[in-house]
Amino acid sequence: MQRARACLAAGSILLAVAAAADEVVVDGIAAQVGDEVVLYSEVVEMVADGEQQMRTRGVSEGEIAKLRAQGLERLIEDKLIRGEIKRMELYASDKEIDETIEMIAQDNGLTSEQLKQSVIAKKMSFDDYRQEIKEKLEYQRILQVVLLPRIEIDEADVRKLYDQRFKDQPDGGEEVHLRQLLVPVGEGKDAAAACAEVRAAAERIAAGEAFEGVASQVSAVAPELGGDIGWLHASSLAPWMAAVVAKLQPGEVSPVTEQPFGCNLLKLVERKAFQRIAWETAQPQLYREVQQRLMEAEFTVWMEELRERTYIQRHGYFADAARIDASIEDPTARDKDLQFQ
Repeated sequence: MQRARACLAAGSILLAVAAAADEVVVDGIAAQVGDEVVLYSEVVEMVADGEQQMRTRGVSEGEIAKLRAQGLERLIEDKLIRGEIKRMELYASDKEIDETIEMIAQDNGLTSEQLKQSVIAKKMSFDDYRQEIKEKLEYQRILQVVLLPRIEIDEADVRKLYDQRFKDQPDGGEEVHLRQLLVPVGEGKDAAAACAEVRAAAERIAAGEAFEGVASQVSAVAPELGGDIGWLHASSLAPWMAAVVAKLQPGEVSPVTEQPFGCNLLKLVERKAFQRIAWETAQPQLYREVQQRLMEAEFTVWMEELRERTYIQRHGYFADAARIDASIEDPTARDKDLQFQ
């Protein structure tokens, strides 16, 4: 009975932490990881956006518990990694942090002072920004030190990836870079309504708004990229699209085009002669992709090793949430020595 009461009390603490900002926040320990602790408030902060979206959709408390359990596991993982950084003394120096910040500024066409002001304008202290850069540098360093020696890249795997991606390249021809604004038909929207939305979007573009800006607000295709669907070989275009693109010059926007699936606008960004991608050109990038894939797999193994040799105990609500969440497919969310309070 006492144990049950303790779990209920811990759950009440978590609910207090998750309450509205104008309420009193009560904190507590969500998990112990070696000689470090993860606080309830850290978990709640990590999953706040996702939890709000889930509650808006009316999902069950069980699903909320899974989300929080996943958040706790990510924080446990971070504690394990920070512990290894400390043990191996893989710290980033002030000089390395300064050089990284300078490189970030240059990549964004800013001076260091302009970057600093940009950070402050986003309501983040520059000291916190430096700390974030420091942690990222140290994280990258330990992955390189620990994981790279544990993987071996077979060139045959890189060749296999090249064949999968480039074996059926066309010989010659033309490729085009396109943006697409699509309003689909369906879910209560008929063709007339879809085309009315696209015509309104076309009028905005004709009046001077950027195609990508309007597409980011309206299009069902790659809105996060302003409707950019990339480079496509002319032979791969659907017949209706090929017919529209054939009449466009770079920079031009098509008329509103109705298709059974929805209403469209296309913008031809650029066209050029197609050139086959040779093995020598593709090999460095494909090598990095294979390396990344192997490192991700090895990272999972490494995290399991760290968990097995580290004392980890989840408390109260999170002991129950971990049990609820036992079916999570994320392998880093497992702990073979899981202890329940």
